Amino acid sequence: MTTNNQQSKQSIFSLFKEAVAGKQNNFTTGSIRKAVFMLSIPMILEMLMESIFALVDIIFVSRVSVNAVATVGLTESVLTLVYAVAIGLSMGATAIVARRTGEKNQKAASDAAVQVIFLGFFIAIIISAVGILFPKEILGFMGGEADLIEEGYGYTQILLGGNVTVMLLFLINAIFRGAGNASIAMWTLILSNGLNLILDPIFIFGLGPIPAYGVEGAAIATTTGRGVAVIAQLIILFKGNSYIKLALRDIRLRIEVMVNLVKVSLGGIGQFIIGTSSWVVLMLIMANFGSEVLAGYTIAIRIMMFTLMPAWGMSNAAATLVGQNLGAKLPERAESSVWKTGKYCAIFMGAISLIYILFAPTFLGWFSNNSIVIENGALCLQIIAAGYIAYAYGMVVTQAFNGSGDTKTPTYINFVCFWLFQLPFAYLMAITMEFGPAGVFWAITLAEVLIAIVGVIWFKRGKWKTVQV
Repeated sequence: MTTNNQQSKQSIFSLFKEAVAGKQNNFTTGSIRKAVFMLSIPMILEMLMESIFALVDIIFVSRVSVNAVATVGLTESVLTLVYAVAIGLSMGATAIVARRTGEKNQKAASDAAVQVIFLGFFIAIIISAVGILFPKEILGFMGGEADLIEEGYGYTQILLGGNVTVMLLFLINAIFRGAGNASIAMWTLILSNGLNLILDPIFIFGLGPIPAYGVEGAAIATTTGRGVAVIAQLIILFKGNSYIKLALRDIRLRIEVMVNLVKVSLGGIGQFIIGTSSWVVLMLIMANFGSEVLAGYTIAIRIMMFTLMPAWGMSNAAATLVGQNLGAKLPERAESSVWKTGKYCAIFMGAISLIYILFAPTFLGWFSNNSIVIENGALCLQIIAAGYIAYAYGMVVTQAFNGSGDTKTPTYINFVCFWLFQLPFAYLMAITMEFGPAGVFWAITLAEVLIAIVGVIWFKRGKWKTVQV
């Protein structure tokens, strides 16, 4: 028995090393369970790296001033629009590159990658111009006071002016994921985060000949870290060992490919905008119950985000598996990949939900000693966790649609479940019927359950198998 356990551990460890090293990029043959594992591990780590970015900035900036922290928050709110475009385009990029990879058409996959980079660059230039010319006006529009604007506009100017690094980092990593090179995407974010961690204190507080730039230093560090990572991505695309191989002769516009990319990506952008705007409205509803309740809600959501990372990683794995297997004319294998990924994700989320339901007050106590904050945050964690298994299937199925190139269906589902159900239900229960914060928490849970039910029913119809990208 001991020998078998040791072999099993060694096998898992060797698979982990293989996944992180990125030794496999085609997942149209072999064990589906292994394919899910090989794709999920680097994608989970990539997601964790992305979440650490904002956390590191806040930790250092909070030592500068309250205005500095507020500036970061306001600028991040504006950057949400950049993220919406970047994430939407990345969905299209992953779907198209995965499809071409499954077809074993390396040239077409490379052509799609070039158009993704072109489109991201063009959009980023427009945003940069606005950010460089109107940083004070942007902060003023977001509600910043005069002293905050004067202290923080440089941060906004640098971060929005250098948004091309955000855009390309997202998009090129989406290319790598679609091609099955998820480990490369992970390593570039590790590089970016590592540089940000080193450069943040240097540029914020100064070191030797480098002056203390304050909150502007955080923008310089973040943009530099992302910029170096983008350069590394481009070097890998042109000179590295990724499936996508680019040469100078490939650098030309292909209107037909770009139009197809935009068409597939629009649904992804819509999904992100619908989801983000619904969270903003929920925050406005929660604000009616006071700062302590709002703080509990905010802390609970932050706790949830870290445990959602593995689920997001598995969901992204499902998108790549669907795209590659549809490209290889293996729709049944694509469908089987989704159900297996959904099962593994549900097992993980089910275990997490039990931990949250049982120990929510303990977790909130790590962040606050205020009884109202703990009570409401724990309630939020417990109610939302009650729907975690459904949440798992909803995420996986949604990404499966996106991976097939059908980004419209999840957009319609999100619109109905978030805007037509969740928001009215939250207001009705929390404000009109006076259930308070619990009304908002139940609205979130029930909306996610509804997304899972509708998504699974629609997925079983199988129309996604015939989508052409």
